[in-house]
Amino acid sequence: MFIPVSGAAGIWGPSCRACAELAASEINRKSGVQGKELVLSFQDSGGTPDTVAAVADRLVGIGSVDALVGMHTSDVRQALSKIVSGRIPFVYTPLYEGGNQSPGVYCIGETPAQQLLPALDWMHDRYRVRKWYLLGHDYIWPKMIHECAYRHLKGSSQEIVGTRLIPFAQHDYRQELEEIRQSKCDAVLVSLVGQGSVLFNRAFGQAGLSDHVLRLSCAVEENMLLGIGQENTDGLFATGGYFSSVDSHRNQSFRERYHQYFDGESPPLNTMGQSVYEGVHFLTTLLSPSFSRHRTPPNPVPLKGGRQAVYQGSAVRLPSMYIAEAQGFNFQIRQRCTL
Repeated sequence: MFIPVSGAAGIWGPSCRACAELAASEINRKSGVQGKELVLSFQDSGGTPDTVAAVADRLVGIGSVDALVGMHTSDVRQALSKIVSGRIPFVYTPLYEGGNQSPGVYCIGETPAQQLLPALDWMHDRYRVRKWYLLGHDYIWPKMIHECAYRHLKGSSQEIVGTRLIPFAQHDYRQELEEIRQSKCDAVLVSLVGQGSVLFNRAFGQAGLSDHVLRLSCAVEENMLLGIGQENTDGLFATGGYFSSVDSHRNQSFRERYHQYFDGESPPLNTMGQSVYEGVHFLTTLLSPSFSRHRTPPNPVPLKGGRQAVYQGSAVRLPSMYIAEAQGFNFQIRQRCTL
């Protein structure tokens, strides 16, 4: 289990670990994996890509792991893929930029085309957003988010009036906030990761920009709202395939199992943790005898969790995407977009 306990994405670590432990307990209460107990080994994926890849190379080389599940940034995924591709199955669980071609690497998260494009259209239709400012961390996922937004908005009545990519280590956003103010944008597309996003959104609210500028993110989740603070979330929207507030029988059952397992003492459920739950269960398919004869699952594989997703043809298929608005420390679903 490569999940972050340090770095910008470290804020997601506790919920990811909790969801992994829940999934493993459910698998082991049945028959385990091919009759054997599933044992989780947790490693920090919050370091540099080379550092994380070196740990994986050692573990695989000495034969101490049979599979890898990862919830981390895409630059770490790329480094891990080079190390483990073709050696052991590697399930990458969170939202990502798409385009994975590495053998033995299974990406089960939503892509910008699924996640972002319906939200851009909805923000325009609902709030008449015409001018966008794009802000993200300087690595592959935000770059692809920006590229996807450029392609989608080109030739439309909407335009991009500013864009910036910043390093993970930057925590002073005064220049970016002033650029946003000067751009007279209607909304900011925030593609910052974890703690960086928390600090930016907090500064955004404290600067008074939320009075007249909306925000949209593909990676803000319930746990981060606690850090941002409810006084700084006015006009903050998120889009994704899962929110803990989705009102469905499937998600109600998932929430109940999660809270009962930890007896109420658990981190907030969110899309990152939920993806890890799906990833651990997905391993029972990847490690089954029937799968060993195939490079990809021969049939659609329903993913167990709070969302209705299916892994098919080397990608995840979702019937819908959700757009939610921050309300205090929770998200309220505002729109269900059919894909």
